[in-house]
Amino acid sequence: MLTFISCAKTMAARLPASAPKSTVPRFEAEALRHALQLAQYDASELSLMLRVNAKIAAENALRYRDFCSEQNVPMPALYAYTGAVFKRIRPADFTPADLAFAQDHLLITSFLYGLLRPLDGIRPYRLEGDVCLPGNGGLTMFEHWRPLLTDYFIDAIKSQGGVLLNLASTEMKDLFDWSRVEREVRVVTPDFKVWKGGKLRTVVIYAKMCRGEMARYVLKNRIDESSLLKGFTWEGFTLDEEHSTDTNLLFTPV
Repeated sequence: MLTFISCAKTMAARLPASAPKSTVPRFEAEALRHALQLAQYDASELSLMLRVNAKIAAENALRYRDFCSEQNVPMPALYAYTGAVFKRIRPADFTPADLAFAQDHLLITSFLYGLLRPLDGIRPYRLEGDVCLPGNGGLTMFEHWRPLLTDYFIDAIKSQGGVLLNLASTEMKDLFDWSRVEREVRVVTPDFKVWKGGKLRTVVIYAKMCRGEMARYVLKNRIDESSLLKGFTWEGFTLDEEHSTDTNLLFTPV
């Protein structure tokens, strides 16, 4: 079973002391090409392109200008992202064996790098899937990556038994020919919802935290069969068997 999570918008400013050595991303050449294009934009242009405030735009204008500098040391992706999912994965206490398992059983999306393994070295950046770069022929990043990633993604899932644990946000499906993915492999998607007013609702922060906790559970316990996900619990969230199917698992608080 291969686990799949989304990248985060927030990233560490420097390499954490506990981080292991990094590996080379599969699509590093594409990432460098994208970064060089983005380095041509000033902060005001990036603010509009990325829909961010002036402070975040200025930070990322500097990131792209310094992207290839010797001082900008790549960080393993699992340690570089600092969003809610990654905070709950908590890789700082992973053993070498945990990291070895994660390297083979986890993929992380990236609008700049395409797909990343946990130890693939990346530099801080900010990018959105609907950005169109001139070097990509007017295509959005979603459209650019789709033909490059789909076969690679399907092959990676098949190499781990043909089952994908989909813990990524819904928009990440647009990076792939998702109909092909669903035809060629088995996709298991957990949902984490709460009952409010008699209806099931998604609370985004809870969903993100649960995705991170489930990813950690899978990696630390070497879970390689989707049936074993039924044993996952966190902060009261447990499997709601009545409202679950083999491929859509619903977890709600007791």
